[in-house]
Amino acid sequence: MAIGPLQMMRQATPGQRRTLLAASMGWALDAFDAMLYSLVLALLMRDLGMTKTVAGTLGTLTLLASGIGGVLFGFLADRIGRKQALMASILTYSVCSFASGLATSIVMLAAARFVLGLGMGGEWNTGATLVAESWPTELRAKAISIVQSSWALGFAAAALVAGPVSRYYGWRAVFFIGILPAVITLWIQRSVPESEMWRERLLAEDEAGSAKGRRGAAGSDVTPYVSPYVYMKFSVIFRSPYAKHTFALLLFNFFGMFAWWGLFTWLPPYLSLPVEQGGRGFGVMGMTTLMVVLNLCGMFPGYASFGWVADHLGRRKAFLVYTLIASLLIPLYAGARSQGVLLVLGVLVAFFGTGIFSGSGIMGSEIFPTAVRARALGFTYNGARTLSSVAPLVIGRIGQTKGLSWAFYLCAAGYLLAALMTTQLPETKGKILE
Repeated sequence: MAIGPLQMMRQATPGQRRTLLAASMGWALDAFDAMLYSLVLALLMRDLGMTKTVAGTLGTLTLLASGIGGVLFGFLADRIGRKQALMASILTYSVCSFASGLATSIVMLAAARFVLGLGMGGEWNTGATLVAESWPTELRAKAISIVQSSWALGFAAAALVAGPVSRYYGWRAVFFIGILPAVITLWIQRSVPESEMWRERLLAEDEAGSAKGRRGAAGSDVTPYVSPYVYMKFSVIFRSPYAKHTFALLLFNFFGMFAWWGLFTWLPPYLSLPVEQGGRGFGVMGMTTLMVVLNLCGMFPGYASFGWVADHLGRRKAFLVYTLIASLLIPLYAGARSQGVLLVLGVLVAFFGTGIFSGSGIMGSEIFPTAVRARALGFTYNGARTLSSVAPLVIGRIGQTKGLSWAFYLCAAGYLLAALMTTQLPETKGKILE
């Protein structure tokens, strides 16, 4: 019998619910700050004199930094705890969003967006790891899907804020609002529990180290028992039995993210720019409406549904269904002209094209052991972000010469290649974390 969201919440402990809320809010606010750039991109290009190539380069820079940040914060989460690393990542992207509004040149804006990317990359794997280690096996996939779905809510909130605020107060005020997510860290520090699985692993290391020290002081030749976690290095994910799955998940995420960032970085200007400039001529407010609908009716249910689909079909089949449908829908979307068709197809593309990223956290948390889980998720997800950082630049460059509609065909190809990588991933449905 399928478990619904309300029944799922009733089965969870108060600590598990707070953990889920913290990770969800952190990810939603991550989306809020990250997507403000795309939503005011047309204004930035006008006021700072940026071409599509330069604008795409700044988007690429942020994604490049997010890959670095994912690995850095992953190491931090494995050393100081999931909760502390989560708070540090939220503070980083919040402060740097505010700094983006102070930029008076492209160089200053690029610097702020780069550091923002570090925090943006760190939030995902720390939050996903915290939830994966806190929730029971039978509810893990659903919980992580709920966390992932909050990205759509943050994106929709950003669209609601960016449209009217930029219209009346300018793009700087939009970025200034991005400082608000920092407030949530006060609640996280006070109310959210640390991962017990991480605490137990840390305690095992401390006890093993203490025992070894006592043996050494006594001059004994007997080697005490040492937890295998003590010797588990990050490089374990590049050795058997993890290596194949590490690179398969990395490439799956890369192809999917290339498609997603290439499409959704340029979707706001694509919808708002005049037809003679390669857009669809809906203006800022029309674009805002379409983006809100795409997020609430497409992305949000796409993210949220994946956990239930993955529990029913299995992780691999769910990946395959979502990626193949997305690859078929994008060419139709690129050729659409009317607002009604763009709305319907856009919702479907957003549903299937974004839902797959809920699966990345589910499968990654089930493949890798506790000692390196946060770093492994950081490498396979945010490492893929680093690789896919070329997407805004590539799509912008092609859009500059041949038009954005034509450039979006590359995004369809990305989803098709992601579907191909699905065949190299293991089926982890029902796996119990050690």
